Amino acid sequence: MRVATERDLAQPVVRLPAAVEALDAAVRGISGVLDLEEVLQLIVDRVRELVSAQYAALGIVDDEGLITQFITSGITSEQRAAIGDLPRGRGLLGLIIRENRSYRIGKIGSHPESFGFPPNHPPMHSFLGVPITVHGEAIGRLYLTNKVGAPEFSKEDQALVETFALHAGIAMDSARLHDQVQRLAIVEERERISRELHDSIIQSIYAVTLSLDDVPDLFDEDAEEARQRVDEAIDSLHGTIRDIRNFIFGLRPLLLDSGDLLDGLAALGSELRRSTAVQIETSGRIDEELPLAVVAELLAIAREALANTARHASAHQVTVDAVLVDGMVNLTIADDGRGFSPAPLRTEGHHGLANMQNRAEALGGSFAVTSTEGNGTRIIVTVPKTGQQRQRG
Repeated sequence: MRVATERDLAQPVVRLPAAVEALDAAVRGISGVLDLEEVLQLIVDRVRELVSAQYAALGIVDDEGLITQFITSGITSEQRAAIGDLPRGRGLLGLIIRENRSYRIGKIGSHPESFGFPPNHPPMHSFLGVPITVHGEAIGRLYLTNKVGAPEFSKEDQALVETFALHAGIAMDSARLHDQVQRLAIVEERERISRELHDSIIQSIYAVTLSLDDVPDLFDEDAEEARQRVDEAIDSLHGTIRDIRNFIFGLRPLLLDSGDLLDGLAALGSELRRSTAVQIETSGRIDEELPLAVVAELLAIAREALANTARHASAHQVTVDAVLVDGMVNLTIADDGRGFSPAPLRTEGHHGLANMQNRAEALGGSFAVTSTEGNGTRIIVTVPKTGQQRQRG
């Protein structure tokens, strides 16, 4: 390792020019900020400091060139309120919007494009305007007025702001992309919540309503049976309330402490027997522990299938079987109900069969339905035990 000598220590420390240091500080101040509103405000605050302007603004326009956002720095909220509506993009603001290039003007009032200021607007003299461009498209314009300590902005000021605008464009673009991703995530989460509610909570409530349909008649014919039905309905509703709480706290309903698929299927069978007159048999052989995510999705599929059976099939008997063979979990649900003619699964607004298929495919598996009118329905789901996505070519 080289040791510093007296000659080395005597050399002057090389410092960056003050303007470059200021630009570096301004750029670092906006880098990595992903909140769109925050980054827009930071841009105008930093660029005002960068070239010692009394006022700064960032204008965002729509496709027709009208200003839709106008973020300011150096003006108080009271002053903004007194000025009134957003600028319309006339005068020098409109000039930069139309021509999309930088303008440096010593005295605003003497320029032929100057349109004047509205009442209560602070006096402004020198002007510097620079567009912010990303991928060849202008996404904003920076406006600076009243150079502090000088009659007007210099060429060096313009160069600094133009360089800063390049970084500002990247920061704005990143924040906008982040905002779009967040919005998409919200949409996806809403769809997930809708699917989860339909597949579990709503189905549980519907099963309770089925069990209570004929209770009024039973009070006359068999009061004891009616009371038993009501007690069982209350128990089921307590379980549904528990599932809702679990759902709110991000937990998967139906996952028992053991996380065992067969235990979960047995619990579903007991729930169906309590809520309907359908007889259900569960069986299977799973010799290995499955990932909780796989168990949760398979239980959701089974619950949807059993709910459809209770609602539509008029079945007397249902069998549910789950086995693990050669790394694949095979789940089969069959009933002796009325059957139907399978239609395309992905119907607009339809959840049931399409949801089950989506869940199976999300685990890298397959979903099949065989049914004919009068001969019952069989649903077969096959997924990898690890739940890995299939590789697409």
